[in-house]
Amino acid sequence: MADNKRIDVDINKHIHERARFLILAYIAANENSEISFNELKSALNLTGGNLSVQLRNLEEIGYVKLVKRIENKKTITRVMLTNKGYQEFLSYLDNIEKIIKNVRAKNSERNT
Repeated sequence: MADNKRIDVDINKHIHERARFLILAYIAANENSEISFNELKSALNLTGGNLSVQLRNLEEIGYVKLVKRIENKKTITRVMLTNKGYQEFLSYLDNIEKIIKNVRAKNSERNT
């Protein structure tokens, strides 16, 4: 971060939206490589429509892969984080950490 007025960190707009951030965080932190649509919907308290739109957006940019399977005569959608999605999410977290460290450093200077 160059100076007090400019934050010199790129924030990924594809991840920064709340629902997309939660989706990627949940999948990245989960031990299973595939998460069902219904599990995501329930765990993140998202509507089916909102989750569908956000997953489509993430799939279009290559961050997740959607796999549809027939299980017990029902179509089940499973979501997987791609390598690109995982790397972009980690980069996003690194950038947020840089901002947090900068803010904390500035606040500690103010308090001394």
